[in-house]
Amino acid sequence: MNPTPLVVLEGIGKRFGAVTACQGVNLAIWPGRIKAVLGENGAGKSTLMGILAGQYQPDEGQVLVNGVPVRFRSTREAIAAGIGMVYQHFTLVPAMTVAENLALGQEGGPWFSPSAMARRVSTQAEALGFAIDPDARVADLSMGERQRVEILKVLSRGCQLLILDEPTAVLTPAETQTLFAALRRLAAAGVAVVFISHKLNEVLAVADEVAVLRRGRVVDECPVAATTSPAELARRMVGRDDFLAVDRVPLEPRQVVLRMAGVWGGGLHGVDLTVRQGEIIAVVGVAGNGQRPLVDVICGLRAPERGTVTILGQGWAEFHRTAPWQGGIGYIPEDRLGVAVCRELDAVDNFLLTTRQGFCRFGVLQRQRARQQVVELMATFRVHPPQPQLAARQFSGGNLQKLVLGREFFRRPRLVVADQPTQGLDVAATHDVWQALLAARTVAGVLLVTGEVSEALALADRLVVLYRGRVVAAFAADDEVEVARIGLYMAGAAAQEGAGS
Repeated sequence: MNPTPLVVLEGIGKRFGAVTACQGVNLAIWPGRIKAVLGENGAGKSTLMGILAGQYQPDEGQVLVNGVPVRFRSTREAIAAGIGMVYQHFTLVPAMTVAENLALGQEGGPWFSPSAMARRVSTQAEALGFAIDPDARVADLSMGERQRVEILKVLSRGCQLLILDEPTAVLTPAETQTLFAALRRLAAAGVAVVFISHKLNEVLAVADEVAVLRRGRVVDECPVAATTSPAELARRMVGRDDFLAVDRVPLEPRQVVLRMAGVWGGGLHGVDLTVRQGEIIAVVGVAGNGQRPLVDVICGLRAPERGTVTILGQGWAEFHRTAPWQGGIGYIPEDRLGVAVCRELDAVDNFLLTTRQGFCRFGVLQRQRARQQVVELMATFRVHPPQPQLAARQFSGGNLQKLVLGREFFRRPRLVVADQPTQGLDVAATHDVWQALLAARTVAGVLLVTGEVSEALALADRLVVLYRGRVVAAFAADDEVEVARIGLYMAGAAAQEGAGS
């Protein structure tokens, strides 16, 4: 190991109003090493990395790069110091080519040579084992290919510390292995890598060392070689091990709550799908293969162009014209801050977005009664901090998701549509969400849309695989032969005969 760390954080503290995100954080990041940063949602990981990447300035402490104290006032200054971050949500321009995206923001004088940039991209991509066409439009690339472009963009600016935030959330298993191989090549070349993930198996597979944050403090650091299992990592992260499994007792399926037959539109191609009360149907696939239009059609955000959709015994138009606030659809969107809630409203007002009919009397909104209900839901779903007056943006992803679950389940839905409900959540928050979805089966049918095969197998009675808007496979979760082929189905390399649910 290089005797001198590339980056050192000393006594870092950061507050957002009354919320303390980081306090007294000390951390060293070494060249040629992959450091995983773990922690529950709200532990301070994103804030800490945001300070390193120039998004935030610390309230206390200092950052040293190559032994020199620095204070980044922008991401541009951090990049100039050799620190780059690849975020969960990519920042590429879809209409531009790969080479053009890499050229954005770079200082090269008045003359730009597309051919020279293309050669540079090809050289960098080849060195990392990436198969990237410099002249390809970003809009035509898969999510895994786009991520590789983001990494190349950061490295092309002379990055010596690469920070990756949940980098495998939208990747197939094969794309994940390609990414890991590239990270190992970077580390071998002396680049420092920080890997933020909630997928503990992946941490064990790729990282050299682990730092664990809890409530804004580093509570543990260890080499990965000294860690025996994901369960041990989870215990280090959360401090308990009662969340490591769920007990899924099969229920007898009852009445049909959703039936789709030959549905086309918005990228869907003849989709057939049935969900019954008492079961969880998991829709799996790589992001961008029809999941969004499927959810939009079911939840009334997009009308089907062809085919029939029956919800709770009613046709699509009839149901959504008079959809009940209770006993209808409970919708947990993928985009928590953009769709599920309003960022600047407090927890009570966000609760009332879909439940206000239950808190009106003679035309008067009973906000105090709603507030008491939110307090009870926060206790039931273990939301931290349990402060109803906080704005949605002040909660971590996991705690915000539990608020959304509490709100939607308060409505006693008969059909639950959960779109990527645990994406970006830690193991403890994921366990809480899983338990809530399993409990919902007693009164509802659950449609779970997920990119995590392990999640689908843990929760679902049946799996449906989407590829380019088509159902290419549908099978029981205990069908070992079909489960072994999921990766092929997700990649479009195989399709069942007569796939359907």
